[in-house]
Amino acid sequence: MSQIARRIKLGLMLQGAGGHMNAWRHHHVPADASVNVNWYHQLAHQAEDAGLDFLFVADGLHINEKSLPHFLNRFEPVALLSSLASVTHRIGLAGTISTSYSDPFTVARQVASLDLLSGGRAGWNVVTSPLEGSGRNFGRAHPQHAERYRIAEEYLQVVQGLWDSWEDDAFIRDKESGVFFDASKLHTLNHQGEYFSVAGPLNIQRSPQGQPVIFQAGASDTGIALAAKTADAVFTNARSLEEAESYAQKLEEQARAQQKPTPAIFPGITPVIGRTEAEAEEKYRYLLSLLSLDDALSYLGRFFDHHDFSQYDPDGPFPELGTLGENTFRSTTDQIKRLAKKERLTVREVAYRTTLPKGEFFGTPEQVAETFIRWVEQGGASGFILCGPVLNEALADVARYVLPILSERGYWHQDDRTTLRERLDLPVPENRYAVRTEPQLTHVS
Repeated sequence: MSQIARRIKLGLMLQGAGGHMNAWRHHHVPADASVNVNWYHQLAHQAEDAGLDFLFVADGLHINEKSLPHFLNRFEPVALLSSLASVTHRIGLAGTISTSYSDPFTVARQVASLDLLSGGRAGWNVVTSPLEGSGRNFGRAHPQHAERYRIAEEYLQVVQGLWDSWEDDAFIRDKESGVFFDASKLHTLNHQGEYFSVAGPLNIQRSPQGQPVIFQAGASDTGIALAAKTADAVFTNARSLEEAESYAQKLEEQARAQQKPTPAIFPGITPVIGRTEAEAEEKYRYLLSLLSLDDALSYLGRFFDHHDFSQYDPDGPFPELGTLGENTFRSTTDQIKRLAKKERLTVREVAYRTTLPKGEFFGTPEQVAETFIRWVEQGGASGFILCGPVLNEALADVARYVLPILSERGYWHQDDRTTLRERLDLPVPENRYAVRTEPQLTHVS
């Protein structure tokens, strides 16, 4: 295996102070982290200096008083990533945009603009928006789970078609002759489908990486099928290597059926690292101290469309919820239900495990590095996305303690390549219209 192929890929999820719902209370972060652009610039520099491959901004379109604190007040992803593009040079820039509550032409233009102004570093996390409350913000009914994915598939066809509006060498810009572009290399989409009617062309050229990288995070059977067909990379929330391997096997089977390469897999992890196990345990206990039972119940409820878990006895058995959660975060809610039933967990235990899982990425640098390697070698991951629990601390600990060990073992090195596709070892997609034709030169007076 080549050194580049063996190198573990790493991303950093930007979500306020971190994945811990009360990370804003941590003594090492600003309380207003979710809307503090200097905080995000600091994290971006820290991640790029450490050699990470991409930054990722998650998003959602519905909040209420039970939402996570960093969801209540945060930047729109494309706006934040555009700011980060101006202060970074090599690190990728990916963000979430919903296919259920946006228009393909607008999103194609936004993400292509980010891709071009960053020199080919953009990625789009394609989501279908799980929370039913999102529809009320857009004056429409929330589509059912299966329909959301049908919409998303056609949406992607439109956006990627628009991204090929201009062939790579269409713009000549010859001042002497007055030829600005070759009209034979401009292409109109004229899409007519079940959900969208889009003429095109798009009014921006392709970037050095051809098209932005497509990420997805769906883990239901429908989500996996769409990811296998359309995604370059996927995010997962696997809590164990066993779950990660199971997901990877399903994704590979679907990709094989679609005659597509298997997308790169990035489990989200919340490492807690100490120079000793006792130090890691001390960090974890401090993080627990920032959570109340009400906080944990609210966090759990979000996955079930903000279901009120405070109505149950916290020390009683986890309730039978029937189909609740199937039209929101289906794979996550199914996972929670299975675990609660298998281990006979109480409501309290489920809430705290969901809100602040200890997980397999806990312990000394050697233990965590070994877990990184084991997940990759056994096929559960291509790399990882760091989600906290507290971003600056997790990133610093991984960079200071874990990466040197991975480097010694041959799983890490600094990568100076500058497009996101290069960093993730993805090919540049050829423009679908790239055939040799006689030029139709257009003079602009």
